Amino acid sequence: MRRLLLAVICLALTGSLASAAPAPPAPVTELSVRDAIILGVVEGVTEYLPVSSTGHLIVATHLLGLESQQPLTSRDGQPLWHKKPSEKHPAGVPLTPALAADTFTIVVQFGAIAAVAVLYWRQLLAMIYGLLGRDPAGLRLLRNLFIAVLPSGILGLLLGNWISVHLFSIGAVIAAQVAGAFFMLWAERYRRRRDTLAPATAAGRFELTALQALNIGLLQCAALWPGTSRSMMTIVGGYLAGLDPRRSAEFSFLLGLVTLTAATAYKSYQSGAAMIQVYGWAHVLLGCGVAAVTAALAVRFLVNWLSRHGLAAFAWYRLAFAAVLAAVMWL
Repeated sequence: MRRLLLAVICLALTGSLASAAPAPPAPVTELSVRDAIILGVVEGVTEYLPVSSTGHLIVATHLLGLESQQPLTSRDGQPLWHKKPSEKHPAGVPLTPALAADTFTIVVQFGAIAAVAVLYWRQLLAMIYGLLGRDPAGLRLLRNLFIAVLPSGILGLLLGNWISVHLFSIGAVIAAQVAGAFFMLWAERYRRRRDTLAPATAAGRFELTALQALNIGLLQCAALWPGTSRSMMTIVGGYLAGLDPRRSAEFSFLLGLVTLTAATAYKSYQSGAAMIQVYGWAHVLLGCGVAAVTAALAVRFLVNWLSRHGLAAFAWYRLAFAAVLAAVMWL
């Protein structure tokens, strides 16, 4: 039933996006079916696992050769603009394949958002009832999510362009993967020691205080550095707030639903039209659908894995991933 609901939501989401937009001209260049599927799988699998979807997507776009900075022209030879020459941008910002690919990796997150919306519809319904005064616990959850999303939302608006220019590189991803791995190993050791000394002190389901939610939100700010992992920082934040691994992961998923929706909508507003001008609609929608299915599977896997084994395996994966990247980059 949940898979059917997921498929319906994906179709409704992509269909509404397509119907809301005017019929675009033929795409300037093709994003192949293979590339769309690969990027959709990478996004879906890594978005909620504590390994950094952004870092993996940066590597994937590099390996797929989607980083060209060559300005694009229309079929009649006219330059295509991301931002036309203006007082603010005298030279204009030309449209490039790299810009389109960067936007694609953000827009494809709509699929991962749909997956969590289906899997955690009860919590979403509880928050709606909370707004209507019929579910106090749902209202507290909504309050906590709102508080937790504010720090990264504000910082992202202030530093987003600077981060895109200076930190979207494989070197930055390697550094973040290594630092995050050691942070996770420390956090898992802390959590196991806490549970051994006081096994009955884990907080109730999503019952965080406003201050604890703010602390998780502040930790999420570190994930603005590509390769860090928003999921990792918020799960560790849940550990520090007293939540067990399952509850930490589930709060992270719901917080990701809010954070990703805001970030994806903002990026789509900024550059979505340019991306569609380059790639057309078909393969963008394919990537979103693939991301939705793989994200649903990854979320279920992560909850079960964390409940039994914790974060350590993901830390070792990050170190191995960083080592492979370093070897490819420098050797």
